[in-house]
Amino acid sequence: MSAAAAVRWTIRQIGNKGDGIAGDEAGNTAFIPFTLPGETVSAAVTNGRGESIAILQPSSERVEPPCPHFGDCGGCALQHWERRAYSTWKREKLVDALKSRGIDIEVAPLIDCPEQARRRVTFGVRRTEAGLLLGFHAALSNRIVPIETCIIADPAIVASLPALRLLGEAVATGTAPFSMTVTTTETGLDVALSGLSAPDEKVRHAVVALALELRFARVSWNGEILVEPVKPDIVFGTAKVTPPPGAFLQAVPSAEEAMASLVVEHVKGAKMVADLFAGCGTFALRMARKANVHAVEGEAAPLAALQSGFRFGEKLRQVTVEKRDLFDRPLTWKELKSFDAVVFDPPRAGAEDQCRQLAKSDVPRLAAVSCNPVTLARDLSILLDGGYTLKSITPIDQFLWSPHLEVLALLEKPGKSRRRR
Repeated sequence: MSAAAAVRWTIRQIGNKGDGIAGDEAGNTAFIPFTLPGETVSAAVTNGRGESIAILQPSSERVEPPCPHFGDCGGCALQHWERRAYSTWKREKLVDALKSRGIDIEVAPLIDCPEQARRRVTFGVRRTEAGLLLGFHAALSNRIVPIETCIIADPAIVASLPALRLLGEAVATGTAPFSMTVTTTETGLDVALSGLSAPDEKVRHAVVALALELRFARVSWNGEILVEPVKPDIVFGTAKVTPPPGAFLQAVPSAEEAMASLVVEHVKGAKMVADLFAGCGTFALRMARKANVHAVEGEAAPLAALQSGFRFGEKLRQVTVEKRDLFDRPLTWKELKSFDAVVFDPPRAGAEDQCRQLAKSDVPRLAAVSCNPVTLARDLSILLDGGYTLKSITPIDQFLWSPHLEVLALLEKPGKSRRRR
């Protein structure tokens, strides 16, 4: 639908990306952000997407957003929705994804995550004639919305916004935009700069001086560590790990702990566990308290961090590592014979080929972690066709007020032995 004057729209439901799905009297459909089911709105629509709205008949579930940047900043999509209704919708996203694959199971209640708990955020940064912009991108846009606060971020990150702007001023030698990923660690903030050309010596010296003055744990530039006054440590169980710059971490520590507890309990009694897409050891180093673990990951740097964490961890059993691209070369069903349990936590694309090998295997217990209910449902259907039984599936609201959802599924293969110590 081309650009048009504002017309009346009725919001039928919230779509998978958090926008309201609307219809008008002419039978047209549009996606209109920041609306709620049942509302009547006036919106001008371009190419099927609403750009500006007035709420004519608000929903009884509409609430005042807690963040002053909501509606401009694209980080959150649903702060205007009453929390219980929002949580129900989020759990139903998983229910619908499972039903689309014919999977009928009672989904556990949504595990909520608190505000001010996100330990890692990525800011957009750009120098302009009016000064430095540091903030989040507007929805579906390259425009950077400068922020003064963030309701989901760890307070340590919010408190450091002035310091982060000083760092941004030092490195923004041109007008090109770049990214600044900030992670809260046990020893301070870990700042990873990316999208910048290589710094000259003057900029390097300025970054080092600022990092020391502002007490950052580490500052890296396109993966190169420029300064590291202290190791930016993350704790997994009894092990301390120093992730490489930009490495994947679960976004919220309490969500990570909830998933890890369920995983560790599910594999309890296993003597040998495979942790696939292991990253820096989120699950492997916790499971190693009770089992030998073989960690497989496609990148060398996270594996090195995992190994170092294992060497200095307390009361851990054996952990071995393997660098392997599981998309190109999944562990075969024959290689899986030596494992009592397998945990896998792939990227959003899922682990289709690996699940085909798992489906052929006799591994008694599986734990599947996913940030994409759609690809998880596909992978689960493969495993169920291979003889596995889905014992439980739990949604975790790790990405508060966004359409994204974390999920943990636990499976068993009936009739296969559950070896105990």
